Amino acid sequence: MRKKADGADEGKRSRLLYFFQDKFPRIILLMVLDTASVFAAYVIGTWAPQAAVNGGYSFPFYRGGTPVFSLPQIAVFIAIYLIAFGVFGLYNSLWKNSGISEGISLIASAGTGTVVIMLVNIAFGNKDKFIIGISAMIVLMLVFLSRFGYRIGRRMKDKIRKLNRSGKDPIMIVGAGFFGAYVCAQIEGGQESKTAYVAMFVDDNPGKRGMRVAGVPVLGTTRDIPSLAHKYNIREIIIAIPSLTPERKSEIVALCHETKCHVKTVGSLQELSETPTMRDIRETSISDILFRKEVELDREGINAYILHKVVMITGGGGSIGSEIARQIARFYPSKLILFDIYENTTYELYCELRRMYPWLDLHIRIGSVRERHRLNEVMEEFKPDLVVHCAAHKHVPLMETSPNEAIKNNVAGTFNVLKAADEHGVSRFVQLSTDKAVNPTSIMGATKRVTELIVQEYSIKSKMLCMTVRFGNVLGSHGSVIPLFEKQIKAGGPVLVTHPNITRYFMTIPEAAQLVLQAGAFGESGSIYVLDMGSPVKIMDLAERVIRFHGYTPNVDMPIEISGLRPGEKLYEELLMDDEMSDMKRTEHGRILKAHAAAIDIDTFIPTVKALIHSAEDGDVERSIALLHMLVPSFKHESQNSEKSADDTRTA
Repeated sequence: MRKKADGADEGKRSRLLYFFQDKFPRIILLMVLDTASVFAAYVIGTWAPQAAVNGGYSFPFYRGGTPVFSLPQIAVFIAIYLIAFGVFGLYNSLWKNSGISEGISLIASAGTGTVVIMLVNIAFGNKDKFIIGISAMIVLMLVFLSRFGYRIGRRMKDKIRKLNRSGKDPIMIVGAGFFGAYVCAQIEGGQESKTAYVAMFVDDNPGKRGMRVAGVPVLGTTRDIPSLAHKYNIREIIIAIPSLTPERKSEIVALCHETKCHVKTVGSLQELSETPTMRDIRETSISDILFRKEVELDREGINAYILHKVVMITGGGGSIGSEIARQIARFYPSKLILFDIYENTTYELYCELRRMYPWLDLHIRIGSVRERHRLNEVMEEFKPDLVVHCAAHKHVPLMETSPNEAIKNNVAGTFNVLKAADEHGVSRFVQLSTDKAVNPTSIMGATKRVTELIVQEYSIKSKMLCMTVRFGNVLGSHGSVIPLFEKQIKAGGPVLVTHPNITRYFMTIPEAAQLVLQAGAFGESGSIYVLDMGSPVKIMDLAERVIRFHGYTPNVDMPIEISGLRPGEKLYEELLMDDEMSDMKRTEHGRILKAHAAAIDIDTFIPTVKALIHSAEDGDVERSIALLHMLVPSFKHESQNSEKSADDTRTA
C-alpha cells in the first residue's frame, strides 16, 4: 500500500511539474495573443466603417466625440471571449498537430462569445450589432492566424523546399544538438546542397521530437532510424554526436548500417578541430563498432620530448609509422624525417602532411634498415633526437617460408638502427614490437622477441634511453584481418576464419600510435610497455560484426568458412612473458603496463645475435632457426604449432 501511495504521489508531482513547466506557460501565451486579437479586432471594427465613410477620426472608439465602446466594455468583451475559448478547449489543444476538429471548436467558441457579447451589449443599451459583427469576424480571423498561421507558413515553406530538392538525395542527421545543426547548415549552404539535402533529424531527447532544427523536422529517436530511412528513401546518414560513448556509438553505427545507407560520423571530441568543418565528418570504420575506449594522452609529457626536436621514423610510410607521423606532427617537432624503403605510400603521406601541416619541416629519405651506411648518412644529415623504429617484416605466414629475410630485416635492421642512433647521439629510441613475440611459435614472433632483447641490451650499455612498445593486432593496418575480411566480402565471400575458437587482442591504428608516443614520454630505459587491451576478441565474432557492418547477414547472404590455422599461427595470443608477469606494473597512465625484460647474458647474447645475422646472410635456414631457439628459449616452432597442441596448451 505504501508503494502504491508513493507511486500516486510521484505521478501527481510529475503532472504538476508538466503543468507548470510546459502547459501553463503555453496557456498564458495563448491568452495574451487572444487578448491582443480581441482588442485589435474592436479597434479595427469601430474604425474601418467610419474611415470608409468619413475619412477616419482621432480615436477609433469615439464617434463624433461619443464613445462607441468604453474600455471597461472592451475588457468585458475580452473576458467573454477568453471564457468561451476555454470552455471549448482551445487552450488544451496541441496546435502544431491541429486539424478540422480544432477549427470547428474555434468557430463555435468565437460564435458563442459573439452572441454573449451582443446580449451584454443590449443590456448596456448599445444596439450597434453591425460593429460587433465585423469585430467578431476579425476576432475569428486573428485567432485563426494565431493558431494556424505557423502551420500554414511551415507547409508553404516545406512545399517550396520540396520543389528545390527534387532530384537530390535525402540525408538523415543523428543528433539534433549543436553539431547536428552545424552539419545541417554546412550541407544546406555548401557544395553538398547541389546533390543532397537534409530531410530529417533523429534524437533520443523526447522533448525535441516534433521540433525543427534549422527548418528541418526531428521525426524520431535512434530506434526509428531503420523505419524512417525506409519510409523517406534516405541515402546517407550522418552521426553528429561527438560526445557519444564508444558503446553507444557502436550501437548506433550498427543500427545505421542495417539500413544499407551510406553512413558517416563526426570524430570524437578528442579528434575534432577547434573550429569544426566538414572535414571532421569521416566514413564510419570497423573500429566504430568495437566498443574501444579511447586512449587519453599525457600531452604535456609528450610535448616535453617532441617539441622543437628532430624526429626520425623508420618504416614511416607503413600503416603504423604513418599514423605516428600524423600524431607527432601535432607536437611541433623542428624536423620530421620519414625513412622507408617503399616510396609510394611514403610520398602519399608526405603530400598529406604538407597539406595538413604546411609549417612542418618534413623530409623523406628512401633506404633500408638493412643498410647501415645509409642509416649513418641520414642520421649524420639530420642529427635526430628521437628515433621511432617501425620498419619490420610482420606477416607471419610469409616469414615462415622466408625465415632468413625476417632475420635480416627485423633482427639485423633493428641492430643497425640502434647502433647508428647510439653513434649519432640520439637521446631516445622507441621500438615497436608485437604480442607474437611472447612465447613465439612463428619465425616472425621469434625475431621480434630477439629485437626486444637487443633493445634491452642497448639500454644497459648506452646513454640513449631505449624502450619497446608491445601491442596486439592493429585494426586496418596493411595485411591485418579486417581489410582481408572486407576484400572477401566485396568479392562475394566466403569470409575465411582459420579456427572457430581463435582469439586476438585488437587496437586501432591511432591507439597504437598514441601508445608509442606515450611510452616515449615515460622514458624508462629497458622497459617494455604494453597496452591494457581488455579481453581478447574471437575472430569469428569479429567476422560476423564486419559482415553486418557491410549490410549482410552472416551465413545467410554472406557465408563464413573455416580454413584451418596457418603455419606459425597461434590459437591464443599473450601480451606478457611468464617472467614478466611477476614484475609487471601499471604506469601512471592507467591503461599502459610496464614490464622489465628478463635478464640476459651480455657476454654471450651479442655474439649469438651476430652469428644469427651472419647465418641469415649466408642463407643457412637450419642454423638460423637453431640460433633463434638459443636466443629465445620459449620459442616453439613447427612440431608444436598444430591445432591440437594449441588446444592442449590452452586447456593445460
